Amino acid sequence: MFKLFSSVSQGMFLVDRSGRIVWMNEGYKRFLPALGFSSQDQFLGHMVEDVIPNTLMRQVLESGEPVLIDLLTNKAGTFVVSRIPLHEGEDSESGKLGPVIGAIGIVLFDQPQTTLAPLINKFALLQRDLDDARRELASQRNNPLFKHAADGLRRSKYTFASFVGSSPAAVEVKRHARRAAQSNSPVLLLGETGTGKELLAHAVHAASSRADGQFVSVNIAAVPDTLLEAEFFGVAPGAFTGADRKGRQGKFKLADGGTLFLDEIGDMPLGLQAKLLRALQEGEIEPLGSNKLVPFDARLIAATSRDLPALVRDGRFREDLYYRLNVLPLRVPPLRERRADIPALVEVLGEDMALRSGEAPPELTPDALALLAGQRWRGNIRELRNVLEQVTMRSDSQRIDAAMLEAIMRESGVEQIDAAAPAHESAVELDEATRNAALLRPLEAQVAELEQRAIAAAMAATGGNKLAASRMLGISRATLYDRLVNPV
Repeated sequence: MFKLFSSVSQGMFLVDRSGRIVWMNEGYKRFLPALGFSSQDQFLGHMVEDVIPNTLMRQVLESGEPVLIDLLTNKAGTFVVSRIPLHEGEDSESGKLGPVIGAIGIVLFDQPQTTLAPLINKFALLQRDLDDARRELASQRNNPLFKHAADGLRRSKYTFASFVGSSPAAVEVKRHARRAAQSNSPVLLLGETGTGKELLAHAVHAASSRADGQFVSVNIAAVPDTLLEAEFFGVAPGAFTGADRKGRQGKFKLADGGTLFLDEIGDMPLGLQAKLLRALQEGEIEPLGSNKLVPFDARLIAATSRDLPALVRDGRFREDLYYRLNVLPLRVPPLRERRADIPALVEVLGEDMALRSGEAPPELTPDALALLAGQRWRGNIRELRNVLEQVTMRSDSQRIDAAMLEAIMRESGVEQIDAAAPAHESAVELDEATRNAALLRPLEAQVAELEQRAIAAAMAATGGNKLAASRMLGISRATLYDRLVNPV
């Protein structure tokens, strides 16, 4: 096995139990100049963290747990690496491995940008989402207003990292939304109910230059028509009997310097549409009962689940307002167009429910996840969450298979349950260039096979416990779900 690893790898070295480098093969010598060494003799004998930046070999030595697949970036480049602990023998009675006496570091790929393009691209997108979330959190914490929870200001609750999914459809809508965040033009979010339009509105605001301003939201469908004008434009002092003597600010003025989000704008009455259009064009509003024009500076984001062009044709939505709003349209894809994101969504929704209820999240088997991927999801993510909540409440077991899931879905009133989706339908689609690049790569095939064997061994060792198996493998539970449903 040692000779096999040495022959198929791009480079390999050994450290002893103290973390000192004691050996390397011929392949690893070509990395020495980039690490600042001219010969093997200069390199050997150093502590591994002193000469290989960002290495996790010390963690492997201390924990005794392998890191089978990882991306390592340092001044020598970016590599796909594997780190495996070495143990001194095995107890014949208990089967337990002896103490750690060293570790092997293996360079599997030294040019992952070309050989592992799908993996690198997915990693880059996840890293960018993480960076977005960190920047937003840092900006909020550095803002003195963040320290005062009772200041009454409305902040965005989500960033692009909150929009879970790495499917082509999810990646595309986030790409367009990031570009929209750099502009001050109106954004129109189009999509079915439950697809995450409001979440994206929050994310666009959080990534924009107005992130320090307020994010003011109005659900037009939830406000009576007679109150909408006052809700939007405010009320002058003593405008009518019973009105507040001090007057009341409208949502446009509250959003001054920030973002105004108008949800379900397709339900806005025709009479108010003309006033909204004028406010957007002139940048000023006239409070109810007042003769004074009040300027405002708010970026508008609107959303609707209705067919606005059809409403325009029927005369129920002003054509001029539609063109004023439809500057940066974003279509948010339904869940059935991003089935590959379902395992990750299940994990995130399950963890959120667990935090709220204090109970462990349900663990769905691969066949149960495939059953979820086969459904039509007319209510999209909102409906998926409802099903998971039903599963959590109705099941006596934390582990849910397809048969249990189907029975619970029928009990909860789901009218039509479709067959489980074939594996190829829930897999992430690759473009033609990626498909061609992935063909006929014997080394990649060996790595994929090794990965599946490692996952199978971890699942067997933990009795099918996915959380324990993912920790053993050093990957997230979402990644483990993805590998079980869509093996590479």
